[in-house]
Amino acid sequence: MALARIPSDTSNSAAVVQRARIRELAPLERLRKGCALSNRGRRMALEAIRRRHPDADAAEVRLRYLELAYGRALAAEVRRWLGDRGP
Repeated sequence: MALARIPSDTSNSAAVVQRARIRELAPLERLRKGCALSNRGRRMALEAIRRRHPDADAAEVRLRYLELAYGRALAAEVRRWLGDRGP
């Protein structure tokens, strides 16, 4: 399996070391690290949304994240579904 492209600010020698270290990890540890990175990115995105929209309630923050992560069309469908459900 090919690894994701290393960011351009990483030197070639550092990229070689990174790839070697990743290959040394057990599959479960790779999964754990990947999930941790994904969770951190999601938390950072939610925090940024809260800073940009300080008056938004938790549901609105989640909907804005949904739009950011999965697109306007899905977020609009979820908004409609929530509206149809009522309070």
